[in-house]
Amino acid sequence: MPRLFGTDGVRGLANGEVITADLALGLAQAAARVLTQGRHADHVRGEGRRSRAVIARDPRVSGEFISAAVAAGLASSGIDVLDAGVIPTPAAAFLVGDIGADFGVMVSASHNPAPDNGIKFFAIGGVKLPDEVEDRIEAALAQPKLAPTGAGVGRIRRFSDAEDRYLLHLLGTLDVRLDGISVVIDAAHGAAAGVSPQVFADAGATVTVIGADPDGLNINDGVGSTHLETLQEAVRLTGADLGIAHDGDADRCLAVDATGAVIDGDQIMAILALSLKRRGLLAHDTLAVTTMSNLGLRIAMEQHEVHLVETAVGDRYVLEAMNEGGLTLGGEQSGHIIFREHATTGDGILTGLQLAAEMVRTGKSLAELAAVMTVLPQVLVNVRGVDHHALAGDEVIADAVRAHTAALGGEGRVLLRPSGTEPLVRVMVEARDAERAQSIADELAGIVRERLALS
Repeated sequence: MPRLFGTDGVRGLANGEVITADLALGLAQAAARVLTQGRHADHVRGEGRRSRAVIARDPRVSGEFISAAVAAGLASSGIDVLDAGVIPTPAAAFLVGDIGADFGVMVSASHNPAPDNGIKFFAIGGVKLPDEVEDRIEAALAQPKLAPTGAGVGRIRRFSDAEDRYLLHLLGTLDVRLDGISVVIDAAHGAAAGVSPQVFADAGATVTVIGADPDGLNINDGVGSTHLETLQEAVRLTGADLGIAHDGDADRCLAVDATGAVIDGDQIMAILALSLKRRGLLAHDTLAVTTMSNLGLRIAMEQHEVHLVETAVGDRYVLEAMNEGGLTLGGEQSGHIIFREHATTGDGILTGLQLAAEMVRTGKSLAELAAVMTVLPQVLVNVRGVDHHALAGDEVIADAVRAHTAALGGEGRVLLRPSGTEPLVRVMVEARDAERAQSIADELAGIVRERLALS
């Protein structure tokens, strides 16, 4: 049976086969058992209170019943719940650490369309769970639930100053004001609709806002980091210095320069890594990236004597490598950027602020800053309707990948991987020539369809 947890929690069609109210209730009860082992509801903590959890959600309509089920599962397990309502995923992670909660739960499907939803957990300190802890929670679904009665039942309270705490935290990460910077914020009709425009304005920027009218059904719909054309047009029309695009839960940041050119996560990391290195703040002169990062980033960092540590796809794996190596910066091409000094997960608002701050520090435009690296042609083909779990065991596909990799030599890369958030196989090819990259990607996608087609 496939693993319930993917690369970023449990995700699927809300009220479909996976993401149901029953599952949300059961997962919360299982997490209460696993994440508070040794301090269950009948065990009073040293501060004279029960274990506490922060819950939050993005504005999808399904998040209302799912977060209610999560809160019920936690409270029925003897956990006191602080409900932060609609806030970004990185805000939820920050709040877990800020108030010393035992764990946190975020209800969100990030960049997925509105009908989807997901549930992800943060451990004490606001860090994402390692695979083995997620496996223990999944196993605990079949175990007896914690079932206190009377005074042992948890309470559910509104976390009334959640957004204010997060906003002040973000402002505290800046060493310069953003006066003179004009920015367009695309909040993807998501969780950043309130706090992202507010924090940029409080930092001194002139702000134009799009994608900030969530109605529960329009999240990521034609806006945000998956639809940058809307932001590109707005930046050109307003004459802004840059545009910042978030996804539905605001753990991503992609950018657009004054001409409308897209600045992706790799380019953002290149800019920020060199900024930190110049200021003596890039620990070990090393940047943590995933296997999906563009070859152009690798070349640029080598030229500037910045070392790379490579991880699997997923910002929690990036964070694990950062913690192990004592690193300060890491992230993904998709725009999940982690500043370990300030956050335990990708934070799109924090990233946007730091990118704008580097423009102020240097007096350079975003296009000038991004010129530090050349993005090599990269083709990504998503192959649907296949058994993505069988990819690793297919030798015919593996042989084809090896052959194309050898033919490219050091002038490109081939990477095939099953998605951790959707039932598909991602085929990624980089080459000096875009047509060659496309040809190889199409050929490999055809082999994947033939070999792994669902009956």
